[in-house]
Amino acid sequence: MLQRVFRAYVGSFSDLRREVWLLAFITFINRAGTMVIPFLSLYLTKNRGFSLDEVGWILTFFGLGSVAGAWLGGKLVDRIGHYKTMALSLLLSGVLFILLQFPVSFWGICAGIFIVMLVADAFRPAVFVAINAYSKPQNRTRSVTLIRLAINLSFSAGPAVGGLIIAGAGYSGLFWVDGITCMLAGVLLLKLLHPKKAVENPKEFISIPKSAMKDKPYLIFIGAMMLFGFVFLQYFSTMPLYYARVHFLTEFEIGMLLGMNGFLIFLFEMPLIKYLESKIRSPLFHVITGTVLVAISFLLINLFGWIGIVVVGMIFLTVGEMIAFPFSNSFALKRAEGGKQGAYMALYSIGFSIGHIFGHNSGMQLIDKFGYTLTWNVMILLSLISCGLLIYVIYLVKKEDRSTIIEFNNS
Repeated sequence: MLQRVFRAYVGSFSDLRREVWLLAFITFINRAGTMVIPFLSLYLTKNRGFSLDEVGWILTFFGLGSVAGAWLGGKLVDRIGHYKTMALSLLLSGVLFILLQFPVSFWGICAGIFIVMLVADAFRPAVFVAINAYSKPQNRTRSVTLIRLAINLSFSAGPAVGGLIIAGAGYSGLFWVDGITCMLAGVLLLKLLHPKKAVENPKEFISIPKSAMKDKPYLIFIGAMMLFGFVFLQYFSTMPLYYARVHFLTEFEIGMLLGMNGFLIFLFEMPLIKYLESKIRSPLFHVITGTVLVAISFLLINLFGWIGIVVVGMIFLTVGEMIAFPFSNSFALKRAEGGKQGAYMALYSIGFSIGHIFGHNSGMQLIDKFGYTLTWNVMILLSLISCGLLIYVIYLVKKEDRSTIIEFNNS
C-alpha cells in the first residue's frame, strides 16, 4: 500500500524535462541560502541593539525592496530575458548579502536591506518565466509544483542550518554562507542551463473582456489575501522574538521550528491538496478553512503557556498555509480566465507583497506598545475579518453566476 502511494507520488513528476529539474535544483540552493531572513529580527535586536520600533521600520524597507524587486525583475525579463535576469540576480545578491553585515547605522541597514531585496527578488518573476520557457505546455503545472516543492524543502533545511551556523560562527558566518550559496546558484545556472534549451512554445493571443481592477469580487478577494498575508507573516518576523523572549528558545531551536514548517509542506501538501480537490467545495471554502486554522494557531499560543504549544501552533499554521495558498492561487487563476492572466496574477502577488510592507512593521509596533497577547488577539481578529470578506466574495460570485444563467436563458 505504502509502495503504491510512494510510486504514485514520484510518478506525478515523471516526463519533466532535465532543464526543469536543474532549475528546481538551482532554486533549492538559492532559497536554502537565504538563511539571514528568518533570523533578521533576532540579529537586529541582539547583535545590533535596535529597538522593536526600529526593527519594524527596517522590515518595512525589506517589504518595499521585495515589491520593487518583483517589479524590476518583470521589467528586466522583458528587456534582457529570464536567463540573464536570473543570473544577475543570483550573482549580485550573493555579493550584497555578504556586504549586508557591515552597515551599523539605522539608515544604513534600511538602505542595505532595500537594495538586497531589490536585487534578490528580481529572481522571482524571472524563474516563473523560465518554467514556462523550459517546460512543455502539458507539463507546465507540474513544473511549477516541482519548483514550489524545491522552495519548501530549502526552507526546511535553510533555517535549521542557519541556526547551526549562528551557534558555531555567529551571525557574520550566516551572511557569508548566504552570499556564497547565492553566487553558487548563479554559477550553476550559467554552467548547467542555457536559453537555447528552451522549448519553442506557441504564443497564445486572447481577447481581454474584463480588467482585474474592475472586477469587484476579485478586488475584495485580494483585500482578504492582504489581511491573510499580514497575519501569516508574523510567524516569520515577530513570532521568532516571542519564541526567544517568552519561551527562551535558542536560535538553533527556532531554526528547527521554522524548518519544520517547510518540511511538513514538502511531505504533505500534495497529498492533502489532492484529497481536498476530490471534495465538491468552492476553492474559497478551502481558503477560509486555512485562514481559520491560522487564527487557531494564534489562539492556542495565547491560551496555553506550555512550551510545547509552540510546536502545536506551528502545525496548525502549516496546515492552514498548505490549504489556503494553493486554493487561493486556484481561485485567482480561475477568475483570470475571463481577463488578462498576467494582470490578475500580478495583483495577487502584490497583495502578499503589501503584507510584507505593513505586516512586519505593524506587528513590531503592536508588540512594543501592547505586548504579545494583545498582538496575537489582533491577528485572530484580522483572520476573522479576512474570512468574512471571503464569504462575501462567495456570495458575489454566486450572484454573478445566477445573473449569467438568467442572461443566457433570455438570449
